[in-house]
Amino acid sequence: MAVDRFFLIAGCATDKPPHAAFDTESNQWSGRLGLTVAAEPPQSFSAGFSLSGSPDAGELTLTSPLGSTLAVMQWHPGEAWLRQGEQARRYESLETLAAEVIGTPLPVRALFGWLRGQPQSVPGWQADLSRLPEGRLSAKRLMPLPTADLRVVLDR
Repeated sequence: MAVDRFFLIAGCATDKPPHAAFDTESNQWSGRLGLTVAAEPPQSFSAGFSLSGSPDAGELTLTSPLGSTLAVMQWHPGEAWLRQGEQARRYESLETLAAEVIGTPLPVRALFGWLRGQPQSVPGWQADLSRLPEGRLSAKRLMPLPTADLRVVLDR
């Protein structure tokens, strides 16, 4: 039931002015995300995304390069749901759901703080928020192995 983890995202991008304001109070973001896992062979996941809500109750929608919805992850305390087309599947936690969809653990809850420019402590992960004013976020998973690189480019 997992989303195909190995697809390529392509499309046109426009540069935003370097002085564009960045909203640190938002509870809704969209853009592109990519995750590379240093497995053997290396694994890559890329998608458009829309993230809204909070770490406790929210929604993450993943889309293909053509804009079709690949998966919708919704969560609130005690459960999480994966919706793909007409099918829905329940998970005990957002972490379990994200690992199923992406193919490796992903700190979705920490993304809310990171995207607001707030450091979040996630065991094994190091986030680089220095380019957030430009709409870019990167984070590295050092443990557990294999390592992983997460890249987020925000729409403005």
